[in-house]
Amino acid sequence: MIEQNLIKLFEHSFKTNWELPAYTNYYKKQTLTYGEAATQIAKLHLLFDELQIQPGDKISLIGKNTPNWTLTYVAAVTYGAVIVPILQDFNANDIHHIVNHSDSVLLFCSDNIWDKLEEEKMENLNGIFSLDDFRCVHQKDGQGIQKIMLSLDEKFNEKYPKGYTPDDISYAERDNTELVMISYTSGTTGFSKGVMISANALAGNITFGIRTKLLQRGDRVLNFLPLAHAYGMAFDFLTATCCGTHVYLLNKIPSPKVLLKAFEEIRPTMIFTVPLILEKIYRKQLQPQLNKRSMKMALNIPLVDNKIYGQISKKLHTAFGNEFKEIIIGGAPLNKEVEDFLRRINFRFTVGYGMTECAPLISYANWQENKPGASGKILDTMEVRIDSTDPYNVAGEIQVRGENVMSGYYKNVEASKDTFTEDGWLKTGDVGVIDEEGFIFIKGRCKTMLLGANGQNIYPEEIEAKLNNMPFVLESIVIEKEGKLYGLVYPDFEAVDSACISTKDLELVMEENRKNLNSIVASYEGITKLILYPTEFEKTPKKSIKRYLYTNIQV
Repeated sequence: MIEQNLIKLFEHSFKTNWELPAYTNYYKKQTLTYGEAATQIAKLHLLFDELQIQPGDKISLIGKNTPNWTLTYVAAVTYGAVIVPILQDFNANDIHHIVNHSDSVLLFCSDNIWDKLEEEKMENLNGIFSLDDFRCVHQKDGQGIQKIMLSLDEKFNEKYPKGYTPDDISYAERDNTELVMISYTSGTTGFSKGVMISANALAGNITFGIRTKLLQRGDRVLNFLPLAHAYGMAFDFLTATCCGTHVYLLNKIPSPKVLLKAFEEIRPTMIFTVPLILEKIYRKQLQPQLNKRSMKMALNIPLVDNKIYGQISKKLHTAFGNEFKEIIIGGAPLNKEVEDFLRRINFRFTVGYGMTECAPLISYANWQENKPGASGKILDTMEVRIDSTDPYNVAGEIQVRGENVMSGYYKNVEASKDTFTEDGWLKTGDVGVIDEEGFIFIKGRCKTMLLGANGQNIYPEEIEAKLNNMPFVLESIVIEKEGKLYGLVYPDFEAVDSACISTKDLELVMEENRKNLNSIVASYEGITKLILYPTEFEKTPKKSIKRYLYTNIQV
């Protein structure tokens, strides 16, 4: 029987995995065991005691993926406080706003981010601490934090004169219905909302990971997704910690080159990633080889094609360390061409579906069970329905309810009300269909769906997925103007320069791309013109394009 209480999950893991490695700073090669991590957490608990932090008080946290980030998160939650993780990509004004809006009393912050902040704009904070070494970098007048810090080690030794042991681990008693986290979204609509996550929602994700053996004691994961984002947090960190898994924290920009080197060294047993990583590897390394004339000819020969695909599969599995059970892709839809190719070579990957408001998981199926084009199967602790007259064939908004669903948006009654139906289902904002077995097939976002001239539903993401696989296209956005569709294209300038293509010739290539694209989409999805865009599209911290910035662009 798996313990369901969130705080007890942490307590059990630190006690039973005391000697195992817990968190490693990959580049500094510094490792904390579960026992050493538990000891540091106990010291933070003592600090919170001395600062008179009360159950339910808010503690903000922002910085790179480091062991100290994970220690602060676990310490806050297991003390009974509410953690407010902030994506480090947010600008200073957004950080000031989130700290204030969340009513945080403490802030733990990386030094490089602290340099950009202004303490006078966060008046409710009693103290600010460095995530680099836990020193106090700012205190409100009269708090006396500096004095507390000087005597903290002495008080800790007095409290545990024989040293801190597994028997000393005793965390706060809190019900799973209580609020433990406020996660501020990085949405594409231009503003951020504080998602209220209960202990039950986090425990639902963690126990699913334990029950299905996504992660197990002694496994290895390489964390390169932002820990402050729901996906990376739930599995690379929370589930891993509660399982006794060894977490390697990359804390650098996860370029394919950097990642592949780390995969080779660590040989992770499970990999959690976003589509962008695999799509870059496919476009930059695999597609050029597959497009060679000799390769195309060889792939048309029966039996030979299987041998070639087998060799590609072997090399790709080796590149990822070759010891992973599967690669789980989430955060955004996977490009169909890339998915089809990975399936063709029998690559061990699957696609899941979730959102911050579900902490985050909604659906999942392992790589052998998942269906082509599906984003997994609805969890047994969740329910799904499609707002459509025919949910199996006609796309409609995906709506869910169950254990993982948020409590609402912090101090935003109107937004909370708008996000739920009158009968209590969460409106995901995604459009899709389901099949009779509960597999979810996503078409796009409600807010991005366009209407064709004759009332047809057009999902720009589906058109963009095809366009992004065409020559010299790095990324694209499809917009609608006066009943016509246009494509904004940010070219792959590196490939353009390598091929010695001029600007005028690039425009000719894009016109050829447009014709080829229109030949493979529905007539009402045809693009009138492709427009070259000079810079990379602005994105949210989770790397989704901020579409609202480009809807009114001149064509």
